[in-house]
Amino acid sequence: MARLLKLIQNEWMKLWSKKATWLMTGLLVFAILGMFGLTKWIDSMNDYAQQDWKANVQSELTYANEELGTSGLSDGERERIENDKKILEYRLANSIEPLDGNSRESMIMNSSGIGSIAVLLTVIVAAGIVASEFTQGTIKMLLSRPVKRWKILTSKFVTVTIFGILLMFVGFIVSILGAFIFFQSGNGVELTWNGKEVVEVSIWGKGLYMLLLSFANVFVTATFAFMIGSVFRSSSLAIGLSLFIYFMGNTLVMILSQYEVVKYIVFTHMDLTMYESGYQIVEGITMPFSLAVLAVYIVIFLVISYTTFMKRDITA
Repeated sequence: MARLLKLIQNEWMKLWSKKATWLMTGLLVFAILGMFGLTKWIDSMNDYAQQDWKANVQSELTYANEELGTSGLSDGERERIENDKKILEYRLANSIEPLDGNSRESMIMNSSGIGSIAVLLTVIVAAGIVASEFTQGTIKMLLSRPVKRWKILTSKFVTVTIFGILLMFVGFIVSILGAFIFFQSGNGVELTWNGKEVVEVSIWGKGLYMLLLSFANVFVTATFAFMIGSVFRSSSLAIGLSLFIYFMGNTLVMILSQYEVVKYIVFTHMDLTMYESGYQIVEGITMPFSLAVLAVYIVIFLVISYTTFMKRDITA
């Protein structure tokens, strides 16, 4: 165990000794602050008239009742609309204004966008952490050490995982700073239905929860990139394929949405934030089922990675 921890420490030091790692971290900070600044600029360019929030909520409630009166709704859609209806009725009954979408609190809660940036940067590290050893010709020296190969590969995978987690938390901290710099505090309150009653949502709890859900996408995509880089020894191929499944996954799910097999494809479950947003391309799946499917795919990716790396010729 001590040896493995030492290997992880060495990999971590090696990773942060590269200028590219610091550049990617700086890019994450710049991208998040840039998005916040752009959002604020667009918001300032629009001249919003003072709106009656009660009238808006009443309009949404009327629409919800109309939706519930239509046929063809799935059980999941009907449950979601009924929950929304309870929240809307609670707002009107207790005069609780909705939280402004461009308020400081909303920006902190909607932290899932950080994962969209973090996944791109983590994939680059995951794709090259093994493949670069072959590209640079250091693989023979690495595997010649009196250290078991599984420990070497584990240290690299753990380093990638920690790097992804670090990016997510750095992004969250930067988003909090951006929210306080660019946006004002809102007057409204975020509400949710917990299955028994309407309750107020914790801003910080919701932000961290959304961050955790979005990390699933980062972890699965990075694990896939790690596998491709380990098997094919090509970081460019690993990055290309990983970004392809990241950007094209939803399109493939929409194409196959009418078939039962779509429930068992990894793309269907990578974005766990769909359970919070209420928008699901495929009906009939639940959070536990998605977690189980993702776990199976992660195990498959890692088994392929370890099997290939353990059996590879040292002269490769």
